Amino acid sequence: MAKSKSRFCCFLCLALLCIISIVAVCIAIFANRRCSEGEFKRAAVAADSQMCSEIGRDMLLQGGSAADAAIAALLCTSLVNPQSMGMGGGAIFTILEKSGQAKVINARERVPKTHRPNLLKGCPENFQLVTGSQWIGIPGEIRAYELVHSRYGRLPWAKLFEPSIRLAQEGFPCPPVLSRYLQYPFIKPLVERSHLCEVFCNGNKTVLKTGEILKYPQLAETMETIAKEGADAFYKGKIARDLIQDVQAEGGTLAMEDLESFQAKVTDAWTVPLGDYTMYIPPPPAGGAILGFILNVMKGFNLTPSSIEDDKKVLTFHRYVEASKFANGQKHNIRDPSFGRDVSWLIKDAFADHIRKMISSDATHEFSYYNVTPSPDHFGTTHVSVLAEDGTAVSVTSTINHIFGSMVYSPKTGIILNNELADFCGKAIPISAGDQPPSSMAPAVLLSPSREKTIVIGASGGSLITTAMALSIINHLWLGKALNESIAAPVVFVDSKNTLRFESGFDESVKKKLAQMGHSVDRLQFPFNVVNGVSKEGRCISAVSDNRKSGKAAGY
Repeated sequence: MAKSKSRFCCFLCLALLCIISIVAVCIAIFANRRCSEGEFKRAAVAADSQMCSEIGRDMLLQGGSAADAAIAALLCTSLVNPQSMGMGGGAIFTILEKSGQAKVINARERVPKTHRPNLLKGCPENFQLVTGSQWIGIPGEIRAYELVHSRYGRLPWAKLFEPSIRLAQEGFPCPPVLSRYLQYPFIKPLVERSHLCEVFCNGNKTVLKTGEILKYPQLAETMETIAKEGADAFYKGKIARDLIQDVQAEGGTLAMEDLESFQAKVTDAWTVPLGDYTMYIPPPPAGGAILGFILNVMKGFNLTPSSIEDDKKVLTFHRYVEASKFANGQKHNIRDPSFGRDVSWLIKDAFADHIRKMISSDATHEFSYYNVTPSPDHFGTTHVSVLAEDGTAVSVTSTINHIFGSMVYSPKTGIILNNELADFCGKAIPISAGDQPPSSMAPAVLLSPSREKTIVIGASGGSLITTAMALSIINHLWLGKALNESIAAPVVFVDSKNTLRFESGFDESVKKKLAQMGHSVDRLQFPFNVVNGVSKEGRCISAVSDNRKSGKAAGY
């Protein structure tokens, strides 16, 4: 009997050892599992181009923070996609801190102290570029970098500029995306007849083509000075004086007093619960409230992967475009809180519940039903998403507004100036000195309560930002699509006149049935919607730079 017990104990110990060994092997295999293409184990950066994503990644590898990586990637993007952003513009950062809380740093451009009193009479009624020095707002980009770096940076300030200074000095082949913009019939003559031709034209005074060498000698000098002397060099030093001289030579009202007075602002992020996640977004004048409103409405429909099967797909998209029409009706509420009222009710469940009850399942309504005031749609901007090893994240959207901003180039500094004041067009609100125009920019971070799941996401494309982000998030959170599929999926954009504009490749049967329900439908002529995102769920990080802008993410 004693021997039987002994044998049984030995067998039990042996079995236990086997189980432990098997579990250990499984853990080891899981821990060393290779991430698939486009995935990384520790950190990732998603910018508009592979070059800029890699520059951001390299900052992380050198011990930099998510903030360092984002700033370096943005500086690079100002060279690779100068039509979208640069030092002459402004930026909004949403930053996930180590504590799990999120802050917003807002350095969106402001109205100069002196501006044309009848400026908005020059607003276009239709979709077009708005050019000229009268539309220039006070640039906030470099003040944003300064504040973000002072609070969250690890690497020396100057180090963040090194890769871009080298690119600007040595030059690089003109990227296909930039070349495509330069060749647009409504852009090409504007560039060739302006100071922009000093940078973006070849020896024959015609715009650069893909592969021709692009250099920024004057901008390289400006970057070097700011790298050595700090942000004050841009706002108070020789760069500031040269910039003002060039702007005023073009008839602009921007003054030294405007630059000297500009300060970036830190606020708490607004929060929107979205099932397994809390979404952190920037408050007005950013577009986070409109994005949060749409997602809150759609959350109440309890979407699942089956929501896009068979006829349910039509109902899902009908509900989405109806929510977007109501969102258009709320855009007039978005403005600088220093000059407007509190609109936090826009992201409350009670308001979403109220709007959801107004959405019919089988019909749409007249324009007045949604309380929409038509205004021109806008386009432009860039976005960078960063997730670092320590779990901190940066989601930042930056812009000079329209393509090449105001089309005003400063020969002394190499800086392209924004046309941000055009964002007041169609808003029926007075312009005041120091006011920040309303924006669609909505850099977001989504975090699960356990902090095991993170999504860092944002978009460029002006008015298309909201659609691009909302549909990408809906696809990923509720419809069961991977991040790359969510971002690549063709979108439907509800423009300012509530016309449904479909991107090429959108489901034709859904388009047809939505038209039969009474929706006005058309094609999306300029698919400027570009989403860059990073998500982590489990051990691997998925990073996606939107192929619409030929982007590619980087990580390790």
